[in-house]
Parts: sequence; structure tokens; C-alpha cells
Amino acid sequence: MTSPTVKLNSGHQMPLVGFGLWKVTNETCADQVYNAIKTGYRLFDGACDYGNEQEAGQGVARAIKEGLVKRSDLFLVSKLWNSFHDAPHVEPICRKQLSDWGIDYLDLYIMHFPISLKYVDPKDRYPPGFTYDGKNVVPGKASIQETWQAMEKLVDAGLAKSIGISNFAAVLVMDLLRYAKIKPATLQIEHHPYLTQEGLLDLAKSEDIVVTAYSSFGPQSYNELEMKKAQSTALLFDNPTIKKVAEKHGKTPAQVLLRWATQRGIAVIPKSNNQGRLKQNLDVTGWDLEKGELEEISGLNQNLRFNDPPSYGVPLPIFA
Repeated sequence: MTSPTVKLNSGHQMPLVGFGLWKVTNETCADQVYNAIKTGYRLFDGACDYGNEQEAGQGVARAIKEGLVKRSDLFLVSKLWNSFHDAPHVEPICRKQLSDWGIDYLDLYIMHFPISLKYVDPKDRYPPGFTYDGKNVVPGKASIQETWQAMEKLVDAGLAKSIGISNFAAVLVMDLLRYAKIKPATLQIEHHPYLTQEGLLDLAKSEDIVVTAYSSFGPQSYNELEMKKAQSTALLFDNPTIKKVAEKHGKTPAQVLLRWATQRGIAVIPKSNNQGRLKQNLDVTGWDLEKGELEEISGLNQNLRFNDPPSYGVPLPIFA
């Protein structure tokens, strides 16, 4: 089983269901990527900040060496971290990430946050995280325009086939579109029934920008981080509406949450180290929820955001 694809405005096809590499440990990452490829996953969503791109690349290399896939069968995604937004740093860090993956090009390279931070030399600390010196958050001087135009050059150089954005509010998307020579192919955002962001989805659709949802299970991913907001929020897996719909369709609550997104044309990037759940998470396109069920699930919206820098103690209130 593999995922159906969606056509990006860049002309490339992207799988609607992928495997997210956030919080995948270095010890298990290579095996998880390899096993996910065996299961049928073709899109892998990585990032500098996840600190596991070398291991992800090892899993990819093993699968290619064994003949499970060719490089062209895969859709590999990475992200530009905040510390490398200055134009002179964009291509060198992209090339480092390609080297870590062990590949020649990325299918999609995304601006991780609309935040510029002071440059940290990868030789000194990598990935650098949000701080300049391990303690202090120091803003950088690069504008989003400067960074985006440097990313456009990656496409011209053949280092990235498509480029995209993440964690952008609507006003930043509209501003970027004023000067972009290459339109963002995707917009990656936190999206689940507690945070539906309908207006942002409408804007992306009107501009032919495909939306990818992260944290599709809401607070689940953040409980592991001991985030108080997540710990005090009812799990979507236990929500009566989600459980009712899941029981009706003979699916798991996770599958219902993922299908609620994919049926509306939104790509998803769940992860699991459980083989059974890996298969279940991939089986979220070949069956449909009823229109009323989609609306009922969307009605759970509370505008409740978990992935917000201040929630991690980082004083960058980009969603304020």
C-alpha cells in the first residue's frame, strides 16, 4: 500500500500521507525509516532541528541498496532552521543537510519558522535550537524576503525541486506572495480538530498552496514533552465524537483524525514505531467520512495551539 499523491503548483507530485521524523530518536530513526519504506511510505518529513537527518538518510540508503525503492520513488522533505536565514547561509546549510541525508536534492525544502535568529556556526553546535549560546535567544536581521529569495536560488541550482513554508500566519503568506518569483508549493501548519484554522486553509487553497498538517492528533504529541497545556487537554483519541465515528467505520480514532484531514485535501505526516499502526496510518485515503461527520469533527475547534514558542519558554510570540 502506498499513498495517493497531490499535484503541487511546482508541477511535482507529493504523497498525501507521509512519515514525520519529529521526535524520532537517533537510535531508532534508521530502522524506522527503513521499515516505513517497506510498509509503503514514500514521503519523509525531516528538519535540521530534529537532529536525525543522518540516521534518516541511513534508512533511505539501506532501502535503496536492497532494491525496495529508487531515489525517484521517494519524496524527501527538510527544513531551513531559523539560525540560517541570512542569504549567504541558506545554500551552505542546505548542502550540509543534503550531505547528512546522503542525497543530491530535496523534493521539498521548507522555511521552518518565519523567524530569523543570529547565526550559529554548525561547527560550534548543530542543530543549534532556538538559542545563540545555549541560553539566550538572539534575533537575527534577515527578512523573510531575503530568506525566501535565497531559497528560490536552491530551486535554480537543482538542490530542491520545490520550496515551501511552515508556521506562517495568513498575513505573512499574503506578504510573501507579493515578491515571490517561486510560489510556496506547501504550507505546513499545526492542524487538528482543536485547531482548524479554516481561514488560513481557505487562503492556501485560493493560492494553490497545498497544506500539510502536523500534530494531527492534537495534544498527544505534546504530552511526551510534559507541556501543561497538553496535559490539561482531553485527548482527541478519547473524544466521544471521534470514538463514535471510528466505531461506525470500523477504524481507529487515529485513522479518523487523519482521514478528516486527507478527505479535505490536507496532507498528513504521522509517525509510529509500531508496525500495525504504521499500516493503519497509511490506510487513510481509500474510504470516506460522511459530510456531516466531517463537519461534526471540525466543530470541535477551540483555536487551541500547542506548538507555540512561548510554550517552550522561548520568548518569540509569533502567533500572538
